[in-house]
Amino acid sequence: MGRVYNFSAGPAVLPEEVLKEAAEEMLDYKGTGMSVMEMSHRSKAYETIINDAEQDLRDLLQIPDNYKVLFLQGGASQQFAMIPMNLMKNKVADYIITGQWAKKAYQEAKLYGTANAIASSADKTFSYIPDCSDLPISEDADYVYICENNTIYGTKFKTLPNTKGKTLVADVSSCFLSEPMDISKYGLVYGGVQKNVGPAGVVIVIIREDLITDDTLPGTPTMLKYKIHDENNSLYNTPPAYGIYICGKVFKWLKKLGGLEVMKEINEKKAAVLYDFLDQSKLFKGTVVKEDRSLMNVPFVTGNEELDAKFVKEAKAAGFENLKGHRSVGGMRASIYNAMPIEGVEKLVEFMQKFEEENLK
Repeated sequence: MGRVYNFSAGPAVLPEEVLKEAAEEMLDYKGTGMSVMEMSHRSKAYETIINDAEQDLRDLLQIPDNYKVLFLQGGASQQFAMIPMNLMKNKVADYIITGQWAKKAYQEAKLYGTANAIASSADKTFSYIPDCSDLPISEDADYVYICENNTIYGTKFKTLPNTKGKTLVADVSSCFLSEPMDISKYGLVYGGVQKNVGPAGVVIVIIREDLITDDTLPGTPTMLKYKIHDENNSLYNTPPAYGIYICGKVFKWLKKLGGLEVMKEINEKKAAVLYDFLDQSKLFKGTVVKEDRSLMNVPFVTGNEELDAKFVKEAKAAGFENLKGHRSVGGMRASIYNAMPIEGVEKLVEFMQKFEEENLK
């Protein structure tokens, strides 16, 4: 059995050359006689790994000097609590609900203060992004929160909300490094890396310096203070060392490719192959309004649950893995992250055409 086409939403496909390189270094990393997995996080060799990873990420995203990069644990879900604990000075925050993960973050924030849902697309099963040009932003809001790309529902903010001067906080887990970003438009941006960047277990937080203070909510655990991690260069405790090492390799892979402008072009081309097919298909249809479609996560349905199940089963047998939609919505979903080669999407479309011919009797 060779490599399959893995359309998983996360943990997701990683670049093959990164995996090969990691395999070559598994027993002996650059003459140290040990694996990065076995190495002290206080060693010179590891210090170089984490520093290089940060620098490469800064280069890729052109991160301004007044922003800090933190490699943390607990995934994106830990940030649902960490953000209010560190940023809710007035104990008020506004949330835009465009899917499951924004909703979970909103519910978590309610444990720490007043969280307001100021816009939502729940009325149409999160199949669009609400108009965020003139929202009822709370006067004393500490921040406005969005989930920029919705993994489950396949929507993406193409225009950032007008926060009326308030700090914008964004979860970019499933679109991180898929295209250039202007970091200066955000106060804090974060992403779990297991979708587009590395193995599960690392979350990357990019945060503006002025938001890193001692002034956290009473009872905030030491481990959940941004300031502690910033002062210790993400080495306050043992970090997810191996995961960070793989992320570093992915950053180098992206740089070698030509950076995020090039990656964006590839991703647009790749997504177009699938969306163009869905738009003319007589059997399959995409579930998201055109202007809000994600380049990373493409949900689609046949309109018949039995047929959906048949498709997923036959696709798996043909070497297309993890096409079943999220358990909360059903149907199908193809996650086509950076590391998914374009031929994977082309072959999937060929398979869908064949399936359509056989099942549209």
